Amino acid sequence: MKNKFFTSQSGKSVLRTVTKMVPAVMTALIATALGFISLYTSPVPMIQDFGKMLTLGMIVSFFVGLFLLIPILYTRDHFFGSKRKKESKSKKEGKADRYLDKLTKILIKLRWLIITLAIITAALGIWVDTDAGVETDVENFMPQDDPALADIHKLRDIIGTTDQVSLVYKGEDVVNPEIMRWVDDVSESLDEEFAEVVDTKSITTAVKQMNDGELPENGEWLTHLEDMPEEQAKLLINEEHTQGVINIGIKHMESEPLQAFLNDLEVYLEKNEAADVETTITGKSVLDVEMISALTSGRYQMTLLGMGLVFLGLLLIYRHPVKAFIPLIPIILIVGWSGAAMYFLGIDYTPLTATLGALIIGIGTEFTVLIMERYYEERKKGNDSEAAIRISNQKIGKAIFTSALTTIGGFSALLISDFVILSNFGLMTLINISLALFSTVIVMPAILIILDRFVKIKVKKEVQVG
Repeated sequence: MKNKFFTSQSGKSVLRTVTKMVPAVMTALIATALGFISLYTSPVPMIQDFGKMLTLGMIVSFFVGLFLLIPILYTRDHFFGSKRKKESKSKKEGKADRYLDKLTKILIKLRWLIITLAIITAALGIWVDTDAGVETDVENFMPQDDPALADIHKLRDIIGTTDQVSLVYKGEDVVNPEIMRWVDDVSESLDEEFAEVVDTKSITTAVKQMNDGELPENGEWLTHLEDMPEEQAKLLINEEHTQGVINIGIKHMESEPLQAFLNDLEVYLEKNEAADVETTITGKSVLDVEMISALTSGRYQMTLLGMGLVFLGLLLIYRHPVKAFIPLIPIILIVGWSGAAMYFLGIDYTPLTATLGALIIGIGTEFTVLIMERYYEERKKGNDSEAAIRISNQKIGKAIFTSALTTIGGFSALLISDFVILSNFGLMTLINISLALFSTVIVMPAILIILDRFVKIKVKKEVQVG
């Protein structure tokens, strides 16, 4: 039964797939997973979860392909495949194979020009990417005709603000006259010191409303606090009188000017601090600044970390630094091209597009590792570098092209989203997948041939290439 399986044409195909293709795909899977690990270092939980789901999805896809797809294909060919007569090699070659072969011949002749142009354009992209804008206003991520957003704008026009920063102050007794005067001074002076401040609410502003706009005398503070409605007092001071809050209404700002305002507010509080009082600036606006900053500012670190992890992983697998670095060269080029695309299309970085570096590494490394594995497989058979890359592009080029198209098809659904943040992410993902395909089919052959001299190949057997 075993011999019969291996002697049949379908059985031989399964054996060749498992022994030749699966190790290459496994290497690509490991490299891709290492690239996604950089997402785990983000301080934002949703980015960490995004990386985990990408990794899990790849692992599941690999095992589904190995244990489900291969048996299905074997069953189809073995039991339902039609008997075909042997045909000549020329007739078996499809139009796509012939086209890829012609294209590869041209690429081989123009390899130095291709590499030069690729490096120049990538360097330009990296340079302009440093000036790329960052969109940090959450409201701009939403559909601009959304009724909820319109209600927020209407409410902001009526009351002056919908954004707020809370200044929490702590002490042993925050209702003593000295601290109350400090709270009143801060509450009254903030709108004069900062143009961003619309209004302030504190225990002193509430008490002054009950006392004809005047601060009570030393012994009357507790009386006024007792007269204040309990629910209102709880919003401004705790029952133990050890902690209070000044609610600062501010104008709506994007992340960068909001961060500048918070920094200036901290400096102001340091200059006007009260004895035995500890202050903390908090609130949803502060959390938004921290989140947006963590999402966008770490994109370079994530990309570099991902590349470093992929290189180390491939170095352990191949035990050759040049061979481990080759798949990363197109990735570096794609990073530059992607930055140029965003710059010239006028697309700002968002929390989602900030993860594109890791996605480029993941998707691009898979393609480049597969084409490189096939190239060195042909070199080990005795083919020279030009013949090896021609065969590689012929044999695996269609598979990579098909894989890229299916991935593009999946992400294309994001283009119709009403949320700008999702549609821009979908567009840039499509561009990056296209660039990964371009760099694998067009640039990778030139890289492999130029660096072939640095990788020693042990020829297993010689074949004739017609």
